[in-house]
Amino acid sequence: MTAYGFSLFDTAIGRCGIAWSDRGLVGVQLPEASEAEARERMLQRFSAAAEMAPPHKVKLAIDGIVALLQGESSDLSAIALDMEDVAPFHRRVYEVARAIPPGKTLAYGDIAARLGAPGAARAVGQALGRNPFPMVVPCHRVLAAGGKIGGFSAHGGTATKRRMLAIERGE
Repeated sequence: MTAYGFSLFDTAIGRCGIAWSDRGLVGVQLPEASEAEARERMLQRFSAAAEMAPPHKVKLAIDGIVALLQGESSDLSAIALDMEDVAPFHRRVYEVARAIPPGKTLAYGDIAARLGAPGAARAVGQALGRNPFPMVVPCHRVLAAGGKIGGFSAHGGTATKRRMLAIERGE
């Protein structure tokens, strides 16, 4: 994905990152163990991007992410995403995941069924594991069968996923 800018910003769960192109967001980075590691991850993911102040639309996205992670009501569904380099199946998975309201969850199998591919729960999990837009595409709202937490590839793993869900539920 070609990004031309990225920025780091503070949230209730730590310092996050965001990268953008002229078409929309190309990536969101959940916190790493330190700010230096977050910056390094952004530079690895978006090597052509320069760190800079975000433009107005990206600032609005940041404000929405910050609000959601503070437990406030925040709708991120209108944020433009640049999915030029995202596989078609992954795009479809991300569209379904974006429709899950804050504080609610679906299972991987539920998303597969909504896509008309009821046997594709594992492929849904793989797509969400590669989600370049965490929070905006709320992969943390997708659970394993039987309500089990499932995996989470962000720093902190399932503990981070549980924390994000608890914030959204006001716990």
